[in-house]
Amino acid sequence: MSFDIAKYPTLALVDSTQELRLLPKESLPKLCDELRRSLLDSVSRSSGHFASGLGTVELTVALHYVYNTPFDQLIWDVGHQAYPHKILTGRRDKIGTIRQKGGLHPFPWRGESEYDVLSVGHSSTSISAGIGIAVAAEKENKQRRTVCVIGDGAITAGVAFEA
Repeated sequence: MSFDIAKYPTLALVDSTQELRLLPKESLPKLCDELRRSLLDSVSRSSGHFASGLGTVELTVALHYVYNTPFDQLIWDVGHQAYPHKILTGRRDKIGTIRQKGGLHPFPWRGESEYDVLSVGHSSTSISAGIGIAVAAEKENKQRRTVCVIGDGAITAGVAFEA
């Protein structure tokens, strides 16, 4: 399924987080608008869940803009919220293939991108995984920051409380 990037001139400038961080802050609201429209356009023609992704557009842009990803690591609790993350991390032109044979995984998948720290599927695991990743980075003397993105439904699960 093709992705018409010409409809999104600001998003066309961003195919990596390094390119995102080159944008002036004033252009970020326009980028968020285009990211949201492109997500609606591509996912509505293929398959997938876009409500969670629509809810994390500004958060995703802000996290990738402020943190030095992929060195700093974002841990996504479930995949549905990570669609904007996939678009901003080199998979923009393939987002229309999500949930299609041979296409993108619907969840963060380590084999798909260096930006996907964990392969996830079940919710509520991000905090405990993030703690483990942060402790490991500290033991290795890496000055890496770890951020967990977890939703309101997932934070009520037992695994999240155990962390």
